[in-house]
Amino acid sequence: MYTNVLNLTRELINIPSISPKDLGCQDILIKRLQLLGFNIKRINFKDTNNFWAWRGYGKTIMFLGHTDVVPEGNISAWKTPPFTSTICDGFLYGRGAVDMKGSIAAMLVAVENFIKKNPNYIGRISFLITSDEESTGKYGTKKVVSILEKMEEKINYCLVGEPTSENILGDCIKNGRRGSLSADLTIYGIQGHVAYPHFATNPIHASSPFLVELSTLSLDEGNDFFEPTSIQISKIYSDNKCTINMIPGELKIFFNIRFNSLITEKMIINRIKQLLQKYLIKYSISWVCHAKPFISPPSTFCNILSDCIYNCTNIIPNIKTNGGTSDGRFIFHLANETIEFGLLNSTIHQVNECVNINDLLKLQNIYFDVLNKLFL
Repeated sequence: MYTNVLNLTRELINIPSISPKDLGCQDILIKRLQLLGFNIKRINFKDTNNFWAWRGYGKTIMFLGHTDVVPEGNISAWKTPPFTSTICDGFLYGRGAVDMKGSIAAMLVAVENFIKKNPNYIGRISFLITSDEESTGKYGTKKVVSILEKMEEKINYCLVGEPTSENILGDCIKNGRRGSLSADLTIYGIQGHVAYPHFATNPIHASSPFLVELSTLSLDEGNDFFEPTSIQISKIYSDNKCTINMIPGELKIFFNIRFNSLITEKMIINRIKQLLQKYLIKYSISWVCHAKPFISPPSTFCNILSDCIYNCTNIIPNIKTNGGTSDGRFIFHLANETIEFGLLNSTIHQVNECVNINDLLKLQNIYFDVLNKLFL
């Protein structure tokens, strides 16, 4: 059992499936699912691979995951080759170890073990796996869900294998996520000579009071499920190639807003416009909403998962909605409950991404226990 989940994780890590490429990861999963009697529907779009797999009928759990990973980054900073799984001091190193090839391996092996022991269970087990979670998300889970909706599929419980644990496996599960709204702002001044500032308008100087207030702007106070909406300025620059004696004519500012269900995209945009008007700033701005907030109020499935985590780890998990976006945002309206739970997130997207090998086995056991509680 231990060797199985470890070997599958290693096999997946050894494939450099940088988003949105899959490069054969899903073929490995599909082959093993077919041996268990799963029906497989490949739903590929452009350079993205997806599949929907199901076995059984009735009450349905969906395991949701992605085989794609982010690039390795500075390869010289890795202690081990990022796409050669390496074991060192009880840890397994490699890109995707926790985000989220380890979780996918734990899901699959848990399902294999459950079906071998309970081949005639009553219910339906399903998988939705994509290779487009770490990039645009345009042709991944979002696209597949639109097809499942047309098929009038109904999902009782969705378990997303994102790495939600913070300090120790089992200390945190997610029952929702904040929305993400990005702004591309250009502030206009008048280009001129630095020695004759009265003939120019410096957009950097003009924007400074605005930026100070923007960075500390309070849009709401949050609630029992969500933290307060937050704003982070991610980039500021002027395309000024002559820095000694020229005042730039334009300033580019990029910022992102992580917002909760207490506020809407429209309300945020109007508030920022009011702030720009307050400081008499000449500007143009474009907005992109990457994700809307969602919440799955704790109920039956959340309680079952929490009990299974406690039984395996003696830890009562915190229920949170913090962190980045996930593909849970595409499925939550199709499922009665959508919950995220997986490995530690302390090394995700970093060099030397790694997972404690014991955590892989514990996660597999937790997923296995969830199946037992749902279907037996």
